[in-house]
Amino acid sequence: MRKVASFLIGMFSGALIAGVAVLLLTPASGSEIRGRLSARLDELIEEGKRAAAARRAELQAQLEAFKRGVPAVEPGASEPAA
Repeated sequence: MRKVASFLIGMFSGALIAGVAVLLLTPASGSEIRGRLSARLDELIEEGKRAAAARRAELQAQLEAFKRGVPAVEPGASEPAA
């Protein structure tokens, strides 16, 4: 238990020191950094939504093919030779 407590104290201390160092050494203002982070987060969210929509469409196509009894082709798999 003592090792865990020491580890957690060290981890917290390191995070605190790193946070202070970042605040002191960052060349941009806080509002500028928040703006950049917000824009990047918005981009990541939109990218995730697009990926989820594409995957949803792919899964729906596979479900429809399964309902019809047609074997679905896995993405990236080559078509079987005729």
